[in-house]
Amino acid sequence: MDRIASATFSCPAISMPRVCRVNPFGLNINTNHRKRFSCPIAVASGETTARVVDNELDLEHKKHDLLRAVQDTQRGLTATSDQRSIIEEALVTVEGFNGGEEIDLVKLDGTWRLQYTSAPDVVVLFEAASRLPFFQVGQVFQKFECRDRSDGGIIRNVVQWSLPSLLEEQEGATLVVTAKFDKVCSRNIYLQFEEQISVRNININEQLQALIAPAILPRSFLSLQLLQFIRTFKAQIPVTATSPGRRSVGGLYYLSYLDNNMLLGRSVGGGGVFVFTKSQPLEL
Repeated sequence: MDRIASATFSCPAISMPRVCRVNPFGLNINTNHRKRFSCPIAVASGETTARVVDNELDLEHKKHDLLRAVQDTQRGLTATSDQRSIIEEALVTVEGFNGGEEIDLVKLDGTWRLQYTSAPDVVVLFEAASRLPFFQVGQVFQKFECRDRSDGGIIRNVVQWSLPSLLEEQEGATLVVTAKFDKVCSRNIYLQFEEQISVRNININEQLQALIAPAILPRSFLSLQLLQFIRTFKAQIPVTATSPGRRSVGGLYYLSYLDNNMLLGRSVGGGGVFVFTKSQPLEL
């Protein structure tokens, strides 16, 4: 038997390939282990990245659809029932992309410009401006101040308005309604409004400036002081009769969607919906 075995392994080279390629354990050994096991991981990672990119692109398309749906409604003033249905459907679609996530107060902080609303107390301003030739409503903002907070902050509802015969168009004066807000759950905030509103940033038009201090004449100290007083004038107007122990008006506000450039909100109790986009910082 030893001689037979010896003869087997001393066979000529031409018969060796068939015998020597036999794996005694029946295993298919691949010595390139790193390449073998890293490929499936790389493929899985690539598929995950592709899904994330697809979701982000889909979200941007849905946000664009929402903004396109509201653009011809004059911020909600002229929206028909059919348009409101389309807007509601588009709004719900966008809300579904980060539903359930807790609101990020750092991301919420800043100035947001109103693009659309169905809230009656805001739409009535647009209706007044459309009916009264001497009254204009410019941009409407919500300004959140909550960057360094985890439980709430300050919200300022800002309306730029004008009396064209006296003030600069669209930005003649600024109306500010301020409220404190507390975060009561992941997406609901409770607003506690102040009992007064303020009027500030009054910009009179050139005709009135010329009447107060004509440009072709030397401007007196008194006329310059009057112009400066008008520009820096700030009025506090009480909106309700105050009484000791009575709480100010409040309301629950549901922030249904938030990212770096869009904010969607719903006034709880049928108060309407709001569509905002991020704006440049507003100095008040």
